[in-house]
Amino acid sequence: QVLSDVFNVPVFTIDTANSACLGSAYRAIHGLVAERNVSLADVVKLAPEPRLAVTPTPGAEELYRPLLKRYAELEQKVIYTPASSC
Repeated sequence: QVLSDVFNVPVFTIDTANSACLGSAYRAIHGLVAERNVSLADVVKLAPEPRLAVTPTPGAEELYRPLLKRYAELEQKVIYTPASSC
């Protein structure tokens, strides 16, 4: 529920063991083939059918939107600031 609320999106699961690991594996494969313009959707076509687990709580977006913006700003600062200036 927390992921759904924070990112204001529905969360789906698949009925398979270690589904989080499977998702990571699909992302890794996508990274390997991305330079050939293969979409993530194409990579996961053979994945089991997802099942809706939760939807965002009404009003949660108002709380999390400014926090996500701030997090993105801090992340950019860390990524683009040389280590010697930290």
